[in-house]
Amino acid sequence: MEHKFNNILQDDNSYEAALKALCNLQSTARYLKSGVKNNPNDFSKLSETKKYLLRCGITCEKLDTLSVIHVAGTKGKGSTCAYTEAILREHNFSTGFFSSPHLVNVRERIRINGQPLSEICFSQHFWKVYKKLEDRKEHEFDMPTYFKFITILMFNVFLDANVDVAIIEVGIGGENDCTNIVRNTVCVGITSLALDHTSTLGNTIEDIAYQKSGIFKPKTTAFTVPQLPRAMCVLEKRAVEKNCMLDLVCPFEEYRWGNLSPILKITSNIQQQNASLAIQMATTWMTKTDKYSDILHNAENDNQFYNKYKENTQLNRVIKSNIIFMDKIAVGISSCKWPGRMQILETSIANFFLDGAHTIESSECCISWFNDVISKRRGKRFLIFNTSGTRDSEKLLVPLKSLHFYKAYFVPNFAGIKSIDDETNCSSMDEQRHKCEINANIWGTDSLVKNSVNEVFQDIKKNFEKEVNHNNDEKYQILITGSLHLVGAALTILDPNLTMSSQYCFEISNCPLFFV
Repeated sequence: MEHKFNNILQDDNSYEAALKALCNLQSTARYLKSGVKNNPNDFSKLSETKKYLLRCGITCEKLDTLSVIHVAGTKGKGSTCAYTEAILREHNFSTGFFSSPHLVNVRERIRINGQPLSEICFSQHFWKVYKKLEDRKEHEFDMPTYFKFITILMFNVFLDANVDVAIIEVGIGGENDCTNIVRNTVCVGITSLALDHTSTLGNTIEDIAYQKSGIFKPKTTAFTVPQLPRAMCVLEKRAVEKNCMLDLVCPFEEYRWGNLSPILKITSNIQQQNASLAIQMATTWMTKTDKYSDILHNAENDNQFYNKYKENTQLNRVIKSNIIFMDKIAVGISSCKWPGRMQILETSIANFFLDGAHTIESSECCISWFNDVISKRRGKRFLIFNTSGTRDSEKLLVPLKSLHFYKAYFVPNFAGIKSIDDETNCSSMDEQRHKCEINANIWGTDSLVKNSVNEVFQDIKKNFEKEVNHNNDEKYQILITGSLHLVGAALTILDPNLTMSSQYCFEISNCPLFFV
């Protein structure tokens, strides 16, 4: 069967065929479901990554030519990387940005200068790598899994593009994550740590911190945001073991700005920490790269600001920011777009609040954020929710009840519209629907289970039509949270191009209502 499938692929180098071939590989979800814990001394994933890179013609020495900023953590990895990338791009460096998971299409995971690869570019690189690995495999199953393949593809793309810097987000953990094959890390970052993926990373915050700090490298600077004392103790010990300098980033409010001040689209404390972490990593990379000398040469002609040494009493360390162009940093942070995280899409008939909050800590932040932004808005509240993997849904759902939703919908991470990328989510529909039924039972009254996000929207449409007929034109307030994949499925309908706005419309009583 696989032989026949591969023969078909040889005759079709399209984007659609690339997606089908990619999804034929074992998924991260299946890996997590296996529940096999990482052994800190087991580097088989790294050795496999090295093997597949060599089959693509990439040696460790060639990989060393890639200048890397590496980021691990439980919450905020993606937004921290996005801020870092935006700051460096604002300073006119060419950037590669690798993140996961994607929201609408897989091409979001690999970006050049802030833009996802085009379908043509993705297909060309994909088939070049896929066929090299296919031709050199030693047995039937000798192909990388989904995430490992995307990682190998990313390295190929960034090396071919000769980017100045690669900002790489860890997939799961850090110690044994296949992105940890990199050796030339200029600096690394650890975002906020919490219990997540415990089946693979361990059941304590110390276990989590140990795995995440696996990206520390000798003679590299590592930055972290404030952590629980037990986690910080592990990070400090690991930094000593790995001969890596560890610094705690300063509070965001301590930065002194020049002519411009950054505007954070999300004003939570966590996002402020992420922005501070990004500033420290971006400026450290700039001061440690030869390319930075070009900026210093033109310093007198640029709007610059000297951020002096700051004493951090928590770790009693001195954090050095060196010469940083605060106006450029402010513009970079303000222009950064990272959808699906505390995002609001305001439309003519409903406001959508999207946040991929899948841990207890992130769910608490989501509830606080939703309470704040909804306080002056009227209209019935709807919840759309799902969880992935083996997470304890009840611990996430019970606090959400305090938001007093009119209805709660439980739905698989499936948009339910014609979309090449969305069709790849169908494989686990039965399993997801069963999980949705369990979640609906936990919620109790006013809960509904649907097969797709599109079905949910159609049901909400019927509710709105009744409201219109009764002369009630208040907007609906719709929170979509839990799995980031669910948020992605919703954005596939609401904002497929991730423009941070929506043109979605549907018909009610033969009158089109637009989400604009």
